[in-house]
Amino acid sequence: MSTFTRRNFIKTSAIGSIAISGISTLSAFTSSQELIKKEVSVALTTGDNRADLAFRALEPFAKEIRQAIGNRRVVLKPNNVLTNVPLTSTHVDTLEGVLEFLKSIKKLDNVIIAESAANGPTFDGFDNYGYFRLVNKYPVKLVDLDQQPYDLLHVFDEKDFRPHAIRMSHVLLDPDSYIVSVARMKTHDRVLATLSLKNIVFGAPIKDKGFSWTSNRKPGAESDKAIAHGSGFRGINFNLYALSKHLHPHLALIDGFEGMEGNGPNSGTPVDHRVCVASTDWLAADRVAIELMGIDFAKVGYLNFCNQTGMGIGDLSKIEIIGESLSNHIKHYKLSDNVDKQLIWMNPVV
Repeated sequence: MSTFTRRNFIKTSAIGSIAISGISTLSAFTSSQELIKKEVSVALTTGDNRADLAFRALEPFAKEIRQAIGNRRVVLKPNNVLTNVPLTSTHVDTLEGVLEFLKSIKKLDNVIIAESAANGPTFDGFDNYGYFRLVNKYPVKLVDLDQQPYDLLHVFDEKDFRPHAIRMSHVLLDPDSYIVSVARMKTHDRVLATLSLKNIVFGAPIKDKGFSWTSNRKPGAESDKAIAHGSGFRGINFNLYALSKHLHPHLALIDGFEGMEGNGPNSGTPVDHRVCVASTDWLAADRVAIELMGIDFAKVGYLNFCNQTGMGIGDLSKIEIIGESLSNHIKHYKLSDNVDKQLIWMNPVV
């Protein structure tokens, strides 16, 4: 990892001096006349340093983010699906870029990095991915959501069309938490793509201590993440939409420095993309990321449901892209081998 400091960020940023002086950074990228035509902004950065990409993507929203955080605890939620496969998970450099940004707006006094890894002990992933060096450098705590309080919500199961109780992280549901989704750009074997929303919704179901997908699983230990999947492609898309009313990021940061294509989110292959997306409208951020991945937005069920019901802005014509040109950085990610089966959500139930 390249070494850097906040000073390096500012030197390499085209708008660093504007951000530090408190002047609106939006005007550095686009005219106010153009902004009037749009409803929401999404920042798009490119470059060769993950941390710098994240820092610069967040800069245009500095004033808005600072005000929204207020006195709330900041929860950085990485996307560590597996604890031992780096390509599936949020890179430590991306988190460092976010922490440097929080430091620059003086909101680093109450920050945690919180996760519930899917396949095993969360702290194994923290260790494998080098997160402990962040604790040594910043006043931040690492938290295993599985060891924290939970609330009960209910989700849909397409096998019986009945509500099923599910244990969901109280930390992510707590109104005193300012949730930052620090996600990774990846294809998915059930919902085409996993971005900022899915990172929060599927990080929230907790699992028992000792749970593992291997033979080392403690007898009786269960994970509620499977319940949220709803037993099928229709069920998972609907549950993602329904749960988004309770669980969604206040700030979305999507790292596409090295994305994943193919049979994601666990078994895909790397894409050298070198982009980063950020917005205070999570749906707009996910919408732009979908476009960058060359995926047909109309085929992503849960995001379409959220768009149809006004959970955010999903209409690309209403989104102002700050920074880089969207059309110059689109890469067509290979989708999962089972993509045709995934699209059953688009058909009537017979």
